[in-house]
Amino acid sequence: MRLYEFIAENVEPILQEWEEFARMIWPGDEPSTRLLRDHAEEMLLAMVKDMQRPQSPREQRKKAIGQDTNTWESTLVDRSSARHAVSRVESGFDLQSLVAEYRSLRASVLHLWSLEPDQEPAHRVEDMTRFNEAVDQLLAESIENYTERIDHSREIFLGILGHDLRTPLHAVSMVAGLLEEHGDLSGLALKMAAQIAVSVRAMEKMIADLLDFTGTRLGARMIVSRETMDLEKLCREVVEEMRAVHPARTISFECDVEPTGEWDSARLRQLISNLLGNAVQHGSETTPISLFLSGDGDDILLGVRNQGTPIPRDSLALIFDPLRRNASEELARPPGSIGLGLYIAREVATAHGGTINVRSDDNETVFVVRLPRRSDGNPVTAIEGGEVLGAAPVGRA
Repeated sequence: MRLYEFIAENVEPILQEWEEFARMIWPGDEPSTRLLRDHAEEMLLAMVKDMQRPQSPREQRKKAIGQDTNTWESTLVDRSSARHAVSRVESGFDLQSLVAEYRSLRASVLHLWSLEPDQEPAHRVEDMTRFNEAVDQLLAESIENYTERIDHSREIFLGILGHDLRTPLHAVSMVAGLLEEHGDLSGLALKMAAQIAVSVRAMEKMIADLLDFTGTRLGARMIVSRETMDLEKLCREVVEEMRAVHPARTISFECDVEPTGEWDSARLRQLISNLLGNAVQHGSETTPISLFLSGDGDDILLGVRNQGTPIPRDSLALIFDPLRRNASEELARPPGSIGLGLYIAREVATAHGGTINVRSDDNETVFVVRLPRRSDGNPVTAIEGGEVLGAAPVGRA
């Protein structure tokens, strides 16, 4: 008897062992048999169909390295394991328990089959190989879908949290503003009220970045409202704001281009502020930061230049991805930041149909944003200097 035949004829005994193991590791109150078994039968039958199908050496090689063979049978395996993973997330399983189910399934099937007297020795190695390939495929697909669902849920939670924090924070902001304007306050009390106002503005910016991040991660496209504006004027305003917040830093601005175009002023203010804030956080404290506008024709270039420790070349691919960036020791975010500034800057550039790039060496780190003066209606993904711009991650200043 071939292994796939054995599985097809012994689905119930296999499911009984699956159920017993699931009951042992279940995270809550004892569930129904249906929930314990979940998609196990569907996965077993999908494995049987996949193992029955003849497999070429090329297909076996693709499976061995985790590539999809694009067959109907393989798709059945993927779909069943994906559904199982989502169900286990909803049941409160952690990743370790999910993996343990497949480990138990593998051991259970092979043990039961080893007791079968009517095996075909000539096919034994082949059958075990195909079975292990199928279990590995189930496991890989389940892990991928499990982590995607967990990440999705986490981002929804962060979005709700950021949204709900705005109301009490707005109340604090109003009180702080009233205290600053109160005629009876002076000395230390007035200084404390001013500090509260500064801290609240910083928190409001973090929450705004958090809401933008969760919105785009959940599939919402960043909306821009274009109108004819003077980008030089906006840059000077943001530079003055940054100088007021960081009086010890030297921040210069240069413009050698016609600065008018159709952009979203609020979004570009966010982009410029994030790039300058990034330079303040990561650049040398003793050297100047430069904001500049240049270019000609249909595009304008907006750049921020600073000196300091260069971004490691291997880290350039992480710089606009806050999840991967925060996991890197070299790119760890500083205290008081949630590390979303560069991500938001990239999203603003992309929403305008533009791109963003970075280069970093021992002399300086420069971020350059290319902005079309007029909208063509389509965000772009460009490649310059061998690096993907707009949609690809890039760097820390």
